[in-house]
Amino acid sequence: MATLAEIRAKLQQASQQNTGGASGGDNAIFPHWNIAEGTNATVRFLPDADQDNTFFWIERAMIKLPFAGVKGEANSKPVTVQVPCMEMWGETCPILTEVRPWFKDKNLEDMGRKYWKKRSYLYQGFVVDSKLQEDKTPENPIRRFIIGSQIHNIIKAALMDSEIEEIPTDYVRGLDFKITKTSKGGYADYSTSNWARRERALSEEENAAIKQYGLFNLKDFLPKKPGDVELKVMMEMFEASVDGEAFDMERWGQYFKPAGMGGSGSATGSKTKDPEAEDAGEPVSTPAPKAVAKSTVSEDDDAPTTSGNSDAGDRAQNILAMIRNRQKAE
Repeated sequence: MATLAEIRAKLQQASQQNTGGASGGDNAIFPHWNIAEGTNATVRFLPDADQDNTFFWIERAMIKLPFAGVKGEANSKPVTVQVPCMEMWGETCPILTEVRPWFKDKNLEDMGRKYWKKRSYLYQGFVVDSKLQEDKTPENPIRRFIIGSQIHNIIKAALMDSEIEEIPTDYVRGLDFKITKTSKGGYADYSTSNWARRERALSEEENAAIKQYGLFNLKDFLPKKPGDVELKVMMEMFEASVDGEAFDMERWGQYFKPAGMGGSGSATGSKTKDPEAEDAGEPVSTPAPKAVAKSTVSEDDDAPTTSGNSDAGDRAQNILAMIRNRQKAE
């Protein structure tokens, strides 16, 4: 388990670098986005089982590919497929390579944000207190949490507070975290979420659960890293999505599937509505939560900024032309 000093050092390093420049098929995920407006849920985060992970969370980066529908299906509604961004493994993402230049053209900026990677963060821990009524809870009380940028930034910022003397995941001197859902401008808002002010030792039941079930290795719940074939399929889907085509199940279905289509695709779309969860690539077997208000938090916090302007005409056609011209040149 990393110390608080190690976490602070790594956060500071990441901050300086930024300035310069899967869940499984179980029901372990706690859908905090379903709590009622004006209420909260108290959770206690636990460390990652992976000793090499400095943090007690792991970052996911997914790209959403919207399609007009499913090819061959009458009256098919629009669907979305999520694919993993290769930057999650420290490698160049071919989709972002294509998208990044769009931000140099003001007319293409919205399209660029549409295909930019969406970040979410996977945590684990106990649900200490919650009024949320779940249809079914797992036998193992150690839950996984899919956290969006708004809550994650609150967690991260507090870790740099010198008044916090011990890492919040410590079993004896750790801190609970209260997820609070309010509204702002008609949208769900989590900005008042925060750490508890007093330390709390884990209960006998919580310690027993850790001993019985063990901790999750969070990286086990990242999407499978795409190989050469999957990368080729991702780029085919990307071009088809930009061109406004329908999803071709026969062509791509063995690799990726829209939410609700079932099967063994290595990445799927998400059924959830709340941005605190929708970027996490939940499996299609995960029940869809009730409709909730969207968050006001931007999911494109690291997207490039527009630096120019030009007449783009038909955006999709111009983008596809750029992609195909580059491919011919290669």
